[in-house]
Amino acid sequence: MAITDASLVALRVFREVAERGTFTAAAVALGYTQSAVSRQIATLERAVGADLLERRHEGVRLTTAGQIVLRRAVAVAEQVEAAARELAGLPGAGGRVRLGWFTSAGTGLVPQALAELRRTHPAVTVTSREGSTPALIRALRAGSVDLAVIATEPPHRPPDTDGPPLRTRVLTDRSLMVAVPATHPLAGGSFVDVADLRGQEWIGGHSSGGERLMGVWPGLDERPVVAHVARDWLAKLHLVAAGCGLTTIPPVLAGMVPAGVRVLPVRGGPDEGRRMTLAWLYDPLPAPAARLAEALEAAAATGS
Repeated sequence: MAITDASLVALRVFREVAERGTFTAAAVALGYTQSAVSRQIATLERAVGADLLERRHEGVRLTTAGQIVLRRAVAVAEQVEAAARELAGLPGAGGRVRLGWFTSAGTGLVPQALAELRRTHPAVTVTSREGSTPALIRALRAGSVDLAVIATEPPHRPPDTDGPPLRTRVLTDRSLMVAVPATHPLAGGSFVDVADLRGQEWIGGHSSGGERLMGVWPGLDERPVVAHVARDWLAKLHLVAAGCGLTTIPPVLAGMVPAGVRVLPVRGGPDEGRRMTLAWLYDPLPAPAARLAEALEAAAATGS
């Protein structure tokens, strides 16, 4: 067999596995059984004559051959989608941009950028989706999004180690803050000393991209007391307002807290910087994507 024998279905399934990171997640997204996904991948690997994926306990990783096939699968999918739009009489892809963003960016930065883009370039059509940073990086590699707003923490390494390297542009680089009830003793100052965070009760949650605990100040030299767990930022902040505990908060959300919450910087200990970064795969960016990138940079510069 040869790669020319590969079916569009197999290429589509492979692209979904590469983006989702596991056979199970790809099967759910496609409405297939996991065994059907496995059969399609096995068929494609036989056609190519090489392993495309490294199977690991935590999911899959593209091999070198897999990276090559993925690039071609993305190109094929884009051509098929363009043909479908043309047949349906829809606008060409030149005016479309697909944006991915991590949760915090969707509260202020992304809506502001999209509003400005609609004002300055109304012909550009943007579709967007939320995801964890690892999921968004996979989506960039799989060609499912054109731009992604991702989050990084010190030491701010490259987003991944695959090739070609992702292009990146820093949007904001600020320090993590802490949200405290307005009635809390710590709320009276202009900052919180890191030592005063010991012994506090926390409102935490697990990130959508894994089981890493969010909401608790990093690096505490004690086992934190997590009194409440919530994924949703608004829920966590309303629990803070109700006096149920403290939570960490990225600077992008500082201006959007409900009444009864104070957001304060933390002094002492290592700086807990949080960086919002715009990432994409290839230069130069097409004109519509470049216009959106400019709008995101402008929104970031205003402090959103």
